[in-house]
Amino acid sequence: MEKLTFYAVSAPEKLDRIGSYLAERLSRDVVRHRSGYVLIAMEALDQLLMACHSQSIKPFVESFLRMVAKLLESGEPKLQVLGTNSFVKFANIEEDTPSYHRRYDFFVSRFSAMCHSCDSDPEIRTEIRIAGIRGIQGVVRKTVNDELRATIWEPQHMDKIVPSLLFNMQKIEEVDSRIGPPASPSTADKEENPAVLAENCFRELLGRATFGNMNNAVRPVFAHLDHHKLWDPNEFAVQCFKIIMYSIQAQYSHHVIQEILGHLDARKKDSPRVRAGIIQVLLEAVAIAAKGSIGPTVLEVFNTLLKHLRLSVDFEASDLQGSSACSTALSTSSKDSDEKIVQNAIIQTIGFFGSNLPDYQRSEIMMFIMGKVPVFGTTTHNLDISQLGDLGTRRIQIMLLRSLLMVTSGYKAKTMVTALPGSFLDPLLSPSLMEDYELRQLVLEVMHNLMDRHDNRAKLRGIRIIPDVADLKIKREKICRQDASFMKKNGQQLYRHIYLGCKEEDNVQKNYELLYTSLALITIELANEEVVIDLIRLVIALQDSVIINEDNLPMFQRCGIMALVAAYLNFVSQMIAVPAFCQHVSKVIEIRTMEAPYFLPEHIFRDKYTLPKSLEKHDKNLYFLTNKIAESLGGSGYSVERLSVPYVPQVKDEDRLSRRKSIVDTVSIQVDILPNSVPSDDVVSNTEEITFEALKKAIDTNGIEEQEKEKRRLVIEKFQKAPFEEIAAQCESKANLLHDRLAQILELTIRPPPSPSGTLTITSGHAQYQSVPVYEMKFPDLCVY
Repeated sequence: MEKLTFYAVSAPEKLDRIGSYLAERLSRDVVRHRSGYVLIAMEALDQLLMACHSQSIKPFVESFLRMVAKLLESGEPKLQVLGTNSFVKFANIEEDTPSYHRRYDFFVSRFSAMCHSCDSDPEIRTEIRIAGIRGIQGVVRKTVNDELRATIWEPQHMDKIVPSLLFNMQKIEEVDSRIGPPASPSTADKEENPAVLAENCFRELLGRATFGNMNNAVRPVFAHLDHHKLWDPNEFAVQCFKIIMYSIQAQYSHHVIQEILGHLDARKKDSPRVRAGIIQVLLEAVAIAAKGSIGPTVLEVFNTLLKHLRLSVDFEASDLQGSSACSTALSTSSKDSDEKIVQNAIIQTIGFFGSNLPDYQRSEIMMFIMGKVPVFGTTTHNLDISQLGDLGTRRIQIMLLRSLLMVTSGYKAKTMVTALPGSFLDPLLSPSLMEDYELRQLVLEVMHNLMDRHDNRAKLRGIRIIPDVADLKIKREKICRQDASFMKKNGQQLYRHIYLGCKEEDNVQKNYELLYTSLALITIELANEEVVIDLIRLVIALQDSVIINEDNLPMFQRCGIMALVAAYLNFVSQMIAVPAFCQHVSKVIEIRTMEAPYFLPEHIFRDKYTLPKSLEKHDKNLYFLTNKIAESLGGSGYSVERLSVPYVPQVKDEDRLSRRKSIVDTVSIQVDILPNSVPSDDVVSNTEEITFEALKKAIDTNGIEEQEKEKRRLVIEKFQKAPFEEIAAQCESKANLLHDRLAQILELTIRPPPSPSGTLTITSGHAQYQSVPVYEMKFPDLCVY
């Protein structure tokens, strides 16, 4: 051997003839089963290959590969292992120049077949499989680095290599710590355990994948999992994709996520458990990718998940409809629970993905999900709900709001305008999302996530009378100008939502707890003196509505509202620290404790409670009185004029067109504007006498007296600061009075045509007042319609 090596090194041009001769002898010995001669020939070839590195080695390599192929084709396991070992040695040699014509198709096919060996002898089977895996590893190392050589990244090669490795990885009996970042198992493990060797080869293959060939390496994984039905249960699928995500370069993570989304679309008609398995794999992939580069797939991920959420609800609704026609209750219930598994997996994935995004991206996702929620009057959502019906639409609303709740968790915005822009707040507070107690709970929880910027919500959990609010150590900052502007613009909308939410007949204890937390968070995060007055007006209006009970609420709901009012007034009185106010609230709570404990949260919200038969005979000392509150706050410098104006929520067009009762039917709009019990200097009396001289002076703009300037200033100030309902009520009463006086003073004469030109129907909400004939009214300088 030493002489042969010296001769080959001295005369490298002879290598070609040496290789051809050895190949011929080896082929003859393999056919004649002369194993000893075969071993001698392969040892000679291996030593010559390791010793010679000249340009003339190219023809010799071709002879060498033909001999390795001959060994691999033989049916004897020893020869197959011998050929594999020789090929691995060859793969570790770094050639000076690439060989463009050399191809490894046969070796990929043969090594892949060896990985699936089914020999009856377990030891021989393991040995052949290990040899196949090592051969694949050799092919990868030999070809993967040079783009000019015959590449193994082509689909026809990857479709053989990847399933072969996964087949051996699948034999791991228990999932251990190897699902994390690449480990470094011992040499003995590598040599003896096909699963460990296959996993390391798989990691090495993925680690060498580049932008252009990443998809070719990942797609065979889906085919293998589909073929072997490994999505349910999906432990092995999760393990595979954890290995993939940890092995590839971080900037290519979004490629894998895109492939999972595409496969989810392709399997959208499969069983719920298969879809749930794919979604859970996506969750694991997203959990790893979110720590690095996610790429441009953020909206695509959410869009695909929301689309499958809608499909799941659609399947669930169709199953329920089918069960009503058939008597397959058992199978339907199992399908129903399976669809819920899919929905929970989607929501969990959305929440985890969203919570790992930076704030600027998270706000976009919040808007994106909110745009998908089906609410009345919006056409922005593109989830087709036409076939779902009321139950399916409600399920979609609940699922999307749960997703939104997960995304908003932990979100901290510097200003409330950023957290709750109008385009987000309007659909969130829509009456369409108030038709069910669970929907209302989710809406309030989303608001809490966005409002609670100082993590006070946990301290406010549970509705109760707090003896000393200072013990809670509430964190708060002075309200900024942007938040004050937000409350001026959107305060009435928030108050209205809380007011109507309190008066729903299907409220349970959790609803009242969340409503109480909403009032407390607004007080902590957004309240100045004006907001505090508005909140007190709001809860006093709730108390009055319970006493009058125009809505015919059940007794539990009436007592629940009373308990909510008591808990909040106890909280806000201590927050603003006005002694007289605190004294009045404490006195009422003390009297309630003795005479009407069902008006307190500690009694009404426990498992066993007693309810009164009626509230008509209760003493006024059990109620919080507006004049007492106004007197106590006025002494501390608060502007209390508006406290005497009963709170009335705004009426929206959506109220009349939604399926819920119109607010006009449930709220009395007979409002006395600023009665004389609380005088105000800056209020224009609405009973001012209107005479002809007064009208003349009002029209004459040439001589404006000092008194008129002051009146104008007061009017402007009122329109800037007063709430909308107060201005509307005052303008309506003033307009009616002006109309009556004009008719008296001018003594209008109406010359009707032979018949009325039509009829005018005056309506408000659902109430129709009268139909009157309409005539043409003609005056020299005045046209009245």
